[in-house]
Amino acid sequence: MNDLDEARRVLHIEAQSLLKMAEHLNSHFTQAVDMIIHCGGKVVVTGIGKSGIVGRKIASTLSSTGTPSIFLHPAESSHGDLGVLAKGDLVIAISYGGEAAELVPLLKYVARKNIPLIAMTGQQTSTLARSSQICLQVSITEEACPMGLAPTSSSTATLALGDALAMATLKRRGFRQEDFAEFHPAGSLGRRLTTRVRDVMHVGEALPLVSTHDSFSKVLTIMTSKEVRGVTGVIDTNGTLVGVITDGDIRRRLEQGQSLLTDSAQDIMSQSPKTIDCEELAEKALFLMQQFQIQILFAVDKNSERSSHPVGVLHLQDLLKIQVF
Repeated sequence: MNDLDEARRVLHIEAQSLLKMAEHLNSHFTQAVDMIIHCGGKVVVTGIGKSGIVGRKIASTLSSTGTPSIFLHPAESSHGDLGVLAKGDLVIAISYGGEAAELVPLLKYVARKNIPLIAMTGQQTSTLARSSQICLQVSITEEACPMGLAPTSSSTATLALGDALAMATLKRRGFRQEDFAEFHPAGSLGRRLTTRVRDVMHVGEALPLVSTHDSFSKVLTIMTSKEVRGVTGVIDTNGTLVGVITDGDIRRRLEQGQSLLTDSAQDIMSQSPKTIDCEELAEKALFLMQQFQIQILFAVDKNSERSSHPVGVLHLQDLLKIQVF
């Protein structure tokens, strides 16, 4: 068997383990979500060895999706870290065999303090399972390790079950994209989920605008003197955005053999310009630019009484500078 065959064998075994576990989910899973939702304190995840590594990831996922959670190392818990557990907390303990010696002192402690416990184990009759209020079975047919020794399928199944818990809890809470952004302010993800058009657009004196009857000379002056060059919006006597003029509009006018010297803004402009609400995410502005193959969007305030009046302008380069992509 070559390396690719071995890789496919491992992936097939682990995939089958996940499918089997999905088939065997029952009301205990819903009860576990109920316990997490109604937890008045924090969720404390614990486990030793590979189970501990998986537990750290589960705790991190819960925290980032609206459920305050930490990881507690069971060995360290017996040397003072049990103090992190408080009234109102909930413990999720992970052990595939359910007999990890390092968990025993912690299990006794949560029993004495009446702290609710969810077990994630492959052995329903184990010490861990019997100590829990809810036991979630991590059922696998076989480990992917050819010797049947290294935790492989069991670790993958446990991690996936933790993700399932976190996602079911997320949906039950009504956790939104905006909430997720609050916990991920750094990097491109944070920028995509928190930056709005109003944060990036050019406003006030930087906003290139002309009236419908302004001369071509005025149009050129505005297009070359503002922060965003090569474009101007065209407004009517009520201040409503009725058109836009870009370098491309001028070139097309020249290609038609038209004399621009006597033209007014309304003779040159493209009508029905694309706009975006200033409260929309900047990521949506990028999507619209890509969809319509344009580099400029004028922003309006749809919550204002003058919702058709331009309040800002956004260039593709503005989005590239803040790395919204």
